[in-house]
Amino acid sequence: MTAASDMFSFETEDGHLAYRDVGVGRPLVLLHGGYLDHSMWDDQTPVLAQNYRVIAPDARGHGGSSNASRPFRQTDDLAALLRHLDVGPAVLVGLSMGASIAVDTALEHPDLVHALVVSGGGTSEREFHDSWTKGIFAEQARALAAGDTDGWINAALLSAAGPHRTLGDVDQKVVRRLREMTIRTIAKHTSTERDWSVPVTDTWARAAKITIPVLAINGGIDGDDLIGMAERLVHTVANGRAATVEGTAHYPNMERPDAFNEILGDFVQALFAQES
Repeated sequence: MTAASDMFSFETEDGHLAYRDVGVGRPLVLLHGGYLDHSMWDDQTPVLAQNYRVIAPDARGHGGSSNASRPFRQTDDLAALLRHLDVGPAVLVGLSMGASIAVDTALEHPDLVHALVVSGGGTSEREFHDSWTKGIFAEQARALAAGDTDGWINAALLSAAGPHRTLGDVDQKVVRRLREMTIRTIAKHTSTERDWSVPVTDTWARAAKITIPVLAINGGIDGDDLIGMAERLVHTVANGRAATVEGTAHYPNMERPDAFNEILGDFVQALFAQES
């Protein structure tokens, strides 16, 4: 659980951004998935904070951070926070939406990024082709049109199981945590509010010029599109590689935290050891 003393707030020109900040040393920034918050990293933060400074923000419109009331880009919010904290370059670790924010930041604010770790995502220009992913989006659209909040949340949670399992096959503690985070974020929004987010463009073409180390840590039974975007990224950049946490879907860090932490920890340790 997140200790209250680890939580802080950064005031922007459009509300505040909440973030967890714990530990000392080289900076690692943990970026959560869509409709979740910093607590999805609760199994990583205390472990990593033994050796590094760990910063885990709530993206705008998520968790404890303010909703947008004007155009914004998540990457600019992150850059403003890191510059406010005088942190960088940092290792950015992002899952799903967080992976997109991490890559966008490497493109838009490269001075702040030392290396990238992505899971279940690539750049913010996401592409979906498989029927399982499209089925989730269709059910979410149906639930949204019907005002069925529970139905929308239940559809969103299917990513925790992946295309080869049911939610009943997933550790119910993980499912409960995901549901609680999603409910907290959904409660901040209405179905009719304006989407103020501004896209980052031409990301895949620009990603070919990324030279910093990039690691993908995918769940072995995640959706094909989600694995595919991360693998496309590591094959696009100059210095990329991929690892797999077997038996997990879209949230390998929550399903098998020890395995995820080992892969991430070895990558970061080797990265900094090479420099020293």
